[in-house]
Amino acid sequence: MRIPLFPLNAVLFPGGLLPLKVFEQRYVEMTKACVRDGTPFGVCMIRQGSEVAREREPPPEFADVGTLARVASWDAPQPGILHVAARGDARFLVERHERSPSGLLIAEVVGIAAEPRVALTSAQAPLRSLLEVVAARIGPERFPAGGDFDDASFVGYRLAEFLPLPLAVKQSMLEINDAGVRLAVLQRFLLERGVLGGAP
Repeated sequence: MRIPLFPLNAVLFPGGLLPLKVFEQRYVEMTKACVRDGTPFGVCMIRQGSEVAREREPPPEFADVGTLARVASWDAPQPGILHVAARGDARFLVERHERSPSGLLIAEVVGIAAEPRVALTSAQAPLRSLLEVVAARIGPERFPAGGDFDDASFVGYRLAEFLPLPLAVKQSMLEINDAGVRLAVLQRFLLERGVLGGAP
């Protein structure tokens, strides 16, 4: 698959929501094309560099694993600016990329298979309880509707999405390919920081 990339100081998870204010011309045109054609773009976390292009600067270095983003809704409050709500779809791995004349990064990517549904274990029940608290505080306008609070992938992705974790930790959660392992790592991380009760 060949897609445009939007490197950001953010991590988008499958099923997650990401609000964007798009104002650089290359990304405005990219977004319009995605809306027109019903196609996704790729969100990758920036490892080094800036979101905003500066003259004679190389493009930012970004993570190889990202998430397809589809435009769920958009608005144009003034000329040249788009407010976009992007929804995370499948994860992907960047195999190679190039820079177009406009500065937009175009990548060849390979999709990463969706994780099978895995039920939470009794030991992971505190993570479900924590997510329920998070969902209540965030509210239905920001928390994805219709989620499965008994599914390890859903719980892990949503906790990694909404908890104030360092970006590098969020990216590591995205790159893990096993929902049970992701939850175990998250649980250990939260126990060590006193967010969950019990001994680490």
